[in-house]
Amino acid sequence: MSLKDRVTKCIGEDVIAVTENMGDIGVEVPKERIVSVLTRLKEDPDTGFDFLSDLFGVDNLDWYEKQKKKKKSKKKAEGEEEQEQEQVEEDKGPPPPRFEVVYLLLSLKTNERLQVKIRVPEDDMTVDTVTGIWKAADWPEREAFDMFGFKFKGHHNLRRLLMWDEFEDHPLRKDYPLEGKGEERHLSYD
Repeated sequence: MSLKDRVTKCIGEDVIAVTENMGDIGVEVPKERIVSVLTRLKEDPDTGFDFLSDLFGVDNLDWYEKQKKKKKSKKKAEGEEEQEQEQVEEDKGPPPPRFEVVYLLLSLKTNERLQVKIRVPEDDMTVDTVTGIWKAADWPEREAFDMFGFKFKGHHNLRRLLMWDEFEDHPLRKDYPLEGKGEERHLSYD
């Protein structure tokens, strides 16, 4: 049985989408079910993803903004056609969440890799921690918190890892200015 089939069988109804790109399998699951899904992927003998290679955040701001904007081909004197086009755009539904958390898993037994991702809306950046499944998730979750602002519920030590404690923003978000906001930190070596 292929990896794609085994993963789909293992997590069943929790699969939102399965992608395959150049031999790599990716699975999207609901953010509320991430701990359950990753536990099953680790403990199921058919999958056995016993190693968390990495965990990171993604900001899809450009794609998100494109999806959010209403397309207007050109302004017309008569408003009917423009209203009709706007109605078609509204029928497509709201844009998908801007942020993602991606978990890269490895099976040490079979040397197979799997990418599991969840989408995280900007207005609710809370995600369940997976440090109970893999202790190695500790620092990557802290980095994702520091750089993107994800709040990992249940994390035992969620604090900044790379930036200083007083730093208020999240510098890997794409709406953060490229050259910063003029922050300065003066170090004292007493």
